[in-house]
Amino acid sequence: MFTNYFKTAFRNLARNKIYSFINIAGLSLGLACAMLIMLYVKDEVSFDRFHKNATHIYRIVSQRKENKISATGLLQGPRFTQNVPGIKSFVRVDNRYKDIKTGTDVQSQNLLHVDSNFFSVFTFPLLSGDAKTCLTEPHSIVLSENAAKKQFGTTDAVGKIMMIKEDSTFVPYKITAVAKRCPQNSSIQFDVLLPFTESDADAKDTHNWFNNYLNTFVVLDEKANRQTVEKQMQTFYLADATQTFHEMLKNDGGDPNVISMGTYFLQPYLDMHLSPDLPARNGLSNSGNPMYSYILSGIALFVLLIACINFVNLTIARSVRRAKEVGIRKVVGGERKQLIMQFIGESFFLCTIAFVLAIVLAQLLLPLFNDLANKALSLSYLLDAKLMVGYIALHIITALLAGFYPALVLSGFNPVRTLYGRFQITGKNYLQKSLVVLQFTLASFLIIATFIIYSQFNFLTNTDLGYDDNNLVIVNKENGLTHADAAVFKNELLKNPNIVGVSVKNAREWGTGTKNAAGSTVYFTNETVDENYLTLLKIPLIAGRNFSTAFPADFTQSVIVNESFVKAANWKNPVGETINILGSSNETYHVIGVVKDYHFASLTKKITPQLFNMKGSYGTYYIKIKPNTATASLPWIQKTYQRFYPMSSYSYVFKNDENRKQYADVEKWKQIILFGAILTIFISCIGLFGLSVLSAEKRTKEIGIRKVLGASVQQIVTTLSTDFIKLIILALIIASPLIYIAANKWLQNFPYRIQIRWWLFAFAGVLVMLIALFTISFQSIRAAIANPVKSLRTE
Repeated sequence: MFTNYFKTAFRNLARNKIYSFINIAGLSLGLACAMLIMLYVKDEVSFDRFHKNATHIYRIVSQRKENKISATGLLQGPRFTQNVPGIKSFVRVDNRYKDIKTGTDVQSQNLLHVDSNFFSVFTFPLLSGDAKTCLTEPHSIVLSENAAKKQFGTTDAVGKIMMIKEDSTFVPYKITAVAKRCPQNSSIQFDVLLPFTESDADAKDTHNWFNNYLNTFVVLDEKANRQTVEKQMQTFYLADATQTFHEMLKNDGGDPNVISMGTYFLQPYLDMHLSPDLPARNGLSNSGNPMYSYILSGIALFVLLIACINFVNLTIARSVRRAKEVGIRKVVGGERKQLIMQFIGESFFLCTIAFVLAIVLAQLLLPLFNDLANKALSLSYLLDAKLMVGYIALHIITALLAGFYPALVLSGFNPVRTLYGRFQITGKNYLQKSLVVLQFTLASFLIIATFIIYSQFNFLTNTDLGYDDNNLVIVNKENGLTHADAAVFKNELLKNPNIVGVSVKNAREWGTGTKNAAGSTVYFTNETVDENYLTLLKIPLIAGRNFSTAFPADFTQSVIVNESFVKAANWKNPVGETINILGSSNETYHVIGVVKDYHFASLTKKITPQLFNMKGSYGTYYIKIKPNTATASLPWIQKTYQRFYPMSSYSYVFKNDENRKQYADVEKWKQIILFGAILTIFISCIGLFGLSVLSAEKRTKEIGIRKVLGASVQQIVTTLSTDFIKLIILALIIASPLIYIAANKWLQNFPYRIQIRWWLFAFAGVLVMLIALFTISFQSIRAAIANPVKSLRTE
């Protein structure tokens, strides 16, 4: 019996090659999409779980007013560990860029400074060296296997020396261990580890409670209660830091109603990767977003569901051709349950073929998917037992979903009517119509979403930032340059006719607060710039004047603020106002100008108060070159830089490229949603094609009669297409409010965003209609031009 079923299934597939191909192709695409998404989700939820103590590791975080802060200072780790019983140990992780010298070549690299027990807390295996002692000496260094091969051409590097810049000189560091490459699903990624160092004065200074620039991890005792430990941490913090906090407020003029001491708590290490509020930052990598997993899972479900719908529709569409087979099987004694088993078996057979092809397709598409998702996934993950069970379950569920309903329909045919050739599929086919509405609702949803995401991305990348970032080259050098030092290099650069202007500013942005004469506190981003900065970037002044070397006070007492600063300070006439920056209460600064608000950060962040001054150190050169001269200008800039700063690494970036990289996530998801929309509309059109075949076969006699009575091809095509167009219009009506709600919620993440216009829905709707009409017309025209004599003989 089963042999007969198999032969019948195989012959049916071979006899109907086009429909078999469509079914298998649709299921293969759906299954491949689901496989890739399962790989992605599995990778996301597996982050950091390879550490032996992962469930007992926590990160110290805090909350001040409405702000959650993932970074700490020097004191939190050692003081909480010493004074809170449930904490066994701590590790601090601080990232810094330092220059590494190899021969005469100097390269800047991101290094991690960690406490000596780093390898006791975290499970990063060593290829060589002692995990307990490799970070105990001040000038020891641990390399990853990749860094060792890059630096020395081999992983056998223990005992070798590397030169690392400390202050203004290069200091020898001895390599004490080589670590295996960090797993890709690790929030801590490193090539170079250095011992964490601190002075005795810093370790005793309680002001360091209020610095936030590194990550502090603690290991709790197995029997410790997390909530109890958090309460003990906060109690000790208040006892140890309150006096210092009030002294700081008194000295700096801070407002106790605005500034809070904050509350410390513990974040589970395994929650860190997918935390939207407290992500992996400050030297940690691969910060994730659970929303991405939800979106991808939704797309996979959409595609697979549509593929299953197609199977049902196409199977029912071809059922007229198998009616006599069913009738004969019933006449010779076949029971309905046997027929159900046969057709479900055929579904499993077809799904098995699709499943095998899906694995091949997933492997072929994996590089593209990795590029889109910014991952390094491999199908070797399939060897994971849980994932294998998931794929097998996916196969079984898909086969059952795709085959169960057709099996019920086909097994229920009346044998007498089918054998006498009087069988027709009757009824209003509400299920098939509902399924096609569902298909195109999902497809329309993703297509409209694609248009909205594209529009928002174009808005972010094309909106006027309020300054000119074209042909602007940024060359970074560490802070420490004086105005006079920078002027010498600037003048040398300006000797090149391709360079039209040069300015210099601070290397790293930082924020603080200020108190004005009215007593209000304003928190702002501080920028140390020279007199050419605003002019070079074409940032317009709306009041007062720019900095000038003709006014010596500009170097020490003058500041320029932006419009947002003026609004926050409630100034009506800002020029001439005086302020005291927190921490510098003895120094008074005078506002000499106001610039128009511009987007100094990305458009994903609201413009905040900003203050410019000339008092401080510089470290970043802004170099404006003539258009189309990069090929000649960049080598000359590098050569000049290395002549002036031979002990510093050289790197550059164009400002407009840097700005665009800020929207890399939006661009990535724009592409993913686009691919999802293409897949859903493609598979939906396959299903629509199946329904058009069903409709034409049901109405074969009707079409013949209409042609005999003089109906034109156009009239017949219109008759056959009208019902489907109604279904697609209904799908668009259902999808539009859903995507409007979803898009509005997504756009709320952007302070500067597009308005959702009606024409986006209209354009997407027209596109869906045109694609659907093209799909339907193929079968409708074929039916309309068929010989009516043959059509009438089918009765």
